[in-house]
Amino acid sequence: MHTIPYWRLSGFYFFYFAFVGAMAPYWALYLRSLEFNAFQIGVLMAPLHVMRMFAPNLWGHIADRTGKRVAIVQFAAVVSLVSFLGVFMGTGFWWMLAVMSFISFFWSASLPLVEATTLSHLRDRADRYGNIRLWGSVGFIVVVVGLGWLLDHTEVRALLWVVLGLLVGIVLFARFIPEAEIGHLETEHTPLGAVLRRPEVMALMAAAILMAAAHGPYYTFFTIYLVDTGYSKSLAGWLWALGVICEVGVFLVMPRVLKHLGNETVVLITLITAAVRFVLIGWWVDSMPVLLFAQLLHALTFAAYHAAAIGLIHRYFRGRNQARGQALYNSLAFGIGGTAGTLYAGAVWQQWGGAFTFTTAAVCAAAAALVFFIKGRPAP
Repeated sequence: MHTIPYWRLSGFYFFYFAFVGAMAPYWALYLRSLEFNAFQIGVLMAPLHVMRMFAPNLWGHIADRTGKRVAIVQFAAVVSLVSFLGVFMGTGFWWMLAVMSFISFFWSASLPLVEATTLSHLRDRADRYGNIRLWGSVGFIVVVVGLGWLLDHTEVRALLWVVLGLLVGIVLFARFIPEAEIGHLETEHTPLGAVLRRPEVMALMAAAILMAAAHGPYYTFFTIYLVDTGYSKSLAGWLWALGVICEVGVFLVMPRVLKHLGNETVVLITLITAAVRFVLIGWWVDSMPVLLFAQLLHALTFAAYHAAAIGLIHRYFRGRNQARGQALYNSLAFGIGGTAGTLYAGAVWQQWGGAFTFTTAAVCAAAAALVFFIKGRPAP
């Protein structure tokens, strides 16, 4: 009987998203402590997304050709750890940009390959993906809350040591993930171009780009927005954690939800919800009840959306396209979309402030919903 390496995969997700929990909410605070302005912060956060435009496709292509997905993840994890040491050696703008670019090129290799490996291990039990992925949310919660408290009681430079430790955890768990057998025969292979030309696939990719762009202000400036409004870093950490705590619950129930509603319906609902959420954050950030409600919606705009979208990618990209399909999704969504979101967030924030920045995010999410509503379902 096939045994799923549940804890080894879950451990990797825990540390991978713990790293995200340190970088997304707090790295911009560290950059501001170095006296960079909003636009410079946006540019310095961009490599985490820019490298996802092409690096995952390169790694995914190599993985599909060699069948060595986990070996690539292990190599990339070690190089990412070594690269991060560069942040201890200098704080100039161009130095930091170079270091973040180098880290991101290798760090971006990991997730799509681990996603493909996880789904290959699950085989016909892909609905259990959420039960493994939820440990990534747990890792995010632990770090975002702990760091919020820590940074209220010590200097922001402590963030560097926490991130270094998390990268060590990624390296250790990557070492123990077993390779998975690709469950589809060579004879079942469909050319990648033919898959990408399908209208529902194009609609999903376009919506994914816009959804990632919509989250640009949230992942770059949400903590700064909260701190500037008067909230403490500890409270900011708890507000981040609130959304992710709800996210864990959603991952647990997603197998039943997807069976009843279907992936396409869930994606559309979450896109509409994202538009509402970012309007609430933008214009009612000083109202705690509204802010709490907006953070509860994170359970839909991230967890439900991600589980449904990943399920569609797994359905559309079969056989030897699995790793490249996951890589392409990450490249387009988090690469192009994430980069655009980070850069426009910095530019709009610099000129018009937080409310208009999050309104722009809402417009991106609404556009994603419209595109997916028109073309997102397969033709009968």
